[in-house]
Amino acid sequence: MERWRALGLDTSPHADLIAQRLSHFSELSGREIALLESLAQRTDESTAGSELIREGQLLDSPRLLMTGWACRYRTLPDGRRQIFKFILPGDLFGFCLRPKAVALTATIALTPVVTADASPLATAITRDAASHPGLTQACYATVGLDEAYLLNQLVRVGRQTAYERTAHFILEIRERLAMVGLAGEASVAIPLTQEIMADALGLSVVHLNRTLQQLRRNQLIEFKGGMVRLLQPQRLAEIANFRAPHVTEIARAAA
Repeated sequence: MERWRALGLDTSPHADLIAQRLSHFSELSGREIALLESLAQRTDESTAGSELIREGQLLDSPRLLMTGWACRYRTLPDGRRQIFKFILPGDLFGFCLRPKAVALTATIALTPVVTADASPLATAITRDAASHPGLTQACYATVGLDEAYLLNQLVRVGRQTAYERTAHFILEIRERLAMVGLAGEASVAIPLTQEIMADALGLSVVHLNRTLQQLRRNQLIEFKGGMVRLLQPQRLAEIANFRAPHVTEIARAAA
């Protein structure tokens, strides 16, 4: 981004993406942006279907998702799956402040993904916070944002109708991707099968398909080839009772 280059930092696209997300919550110094740039040089690629974190695994290797989609989920003995959260580009995962924490869910790549070792970032904010105040504030704010998204998910699957929850889900994904410059005001790429979406929304595939068709018939969305166009974003937000979560006053001011 231009602001980073103004500081004399020739950052990579991956580092730009991470810095753009974290800068919603705090001003980042040149030193902090340089740390993010160093993470972009420590990446791994995983194929779709790869297990990134096993349930019960010790959370001692935090990572950043650079490209692709992943999710946290649990599966019942009969094969039914509940997706709790989608992990999107710019998200930190496998990071927990609990001592000797273990993963409470499994994490899997839904598409081919590129991840980066975020251990230096975790060390900076937990052991040297005074030297990294911007990153520390931003990362702790993203932990709060994760909680907000989990609460949204609980309300969606627990109380909203299929129509409302599908609209809410699309709006939330658009908002999250827009935060890192990967979605427009009225369009967003959602490269998920209807089976995956149904597992996140607590619906059968048939019920989800009917709900998407109803949203189309009501001229609220167009959904083709993984690209969603929001034809009436304000009306969709009213139907879903959608509100962007604000976990800090800085985030509220930025919005």
